Amino acid sequence: MKLAVTGGTGFVGSHFLELALAAGHDVKALTRRPQEPRQGLRWVEGSLDKPESLRELVKDADAVIHIAGVLNPRDPADFERGNVQGTLGMLAAATAGGATRFVHVSSLAAREPKLSNYGASKSRAEELVQRSGLDWVMVRPPAVYGPGDRETLELFRMAKLGLMLLPPNGRVSVIHVDDLARLLLRLAEAAEIARVVFEPDDGRTGGWTHKQLAKAIGQAVGRRNLSLSMPSTMLKLSAAIDQLVRRERAKLSPDRAAYFSHRDWAVDPAKRPPEEFWQPEIETEFGLRTTAAWYRRKGWL
Repeated sequence: MKLAVTGGTGFVGSHFLELALAAGHDVKALTRRPQEPRQGLRWVEGSLDKPESLRELVKDADAVIHIAGVLNPRDPADFERGNVQGTLGMLAAATAGGATRFVHVSSLAAREPKLSNYGASKSRAEELVQRSGLDWVMVRPPAVYGPGDRETLELFRMAKLGLMLLPPNGRVSVIHVDDLARLLLRLAEAAEIARVVFEPDDGRTGGWTHKQLAKAIGQAVGRRNLSLSMPSTMLKLSAAIDQLVRRERAKLSPDRAAYFSHRDWAVDPAKRPPEEFWQPEIETEFGLRTTAAWYRRKGWL
């Protein structure tokens, strides 16, 4: 197949590109800056706000895999520009270019749009996809972890120190990035599955409590740790301090603090992909250990 990919330079997108190229697909991927050439891959320089680059990206494509998104911007208005207007631009390009298959990567945050600007923007993007005339399928990943991820890296670093500060008591589902990439590729190839929203995870019924996940991460780094659940007010205060101290390097924004304070980020079992179509292959404890090992090799941990 000929695949058009956004977000290919990011965490999930880079893993997807590896899988798609290994499967023998011809891939075009959007990039803001020059990249190293690779066999089977053509980089298209541009961005989601440049229609001419999007038209070039989707030209002759059999399927569009829209992975790009804004997660933690400096300017809250970037949620609208990146997640909503960016999705609208991709839908317009795909429609005009005749690439009817559209695989859209959303987020569990879209289920609770009133909690955060991020969730609201992902929800509005979902509405745009659902109203399009394309052969769409949508994926709402839970927390994604794996080699190369800088978001969950903070948890691994806390675990190594022996103290993990957690959101209020709640539950969360997780998925290894390679399992998510496999699902996205299967959906790009499976035209018979359309107009459905999937919530994939590692297969753990009910997800993980925050403390269960903290313990598993501690075991992955070889350190017993103390985990403390913070009330939402303390989490919001921590976000303000993080923004003040680390500025553009801050990982905890007030918007993310509001999102993290929600107590149920486990997937809906009824929205899991059919077992005969896709199942997770990476057991989470193993995935966490191999991720920690990757961090150590790279000097991140």
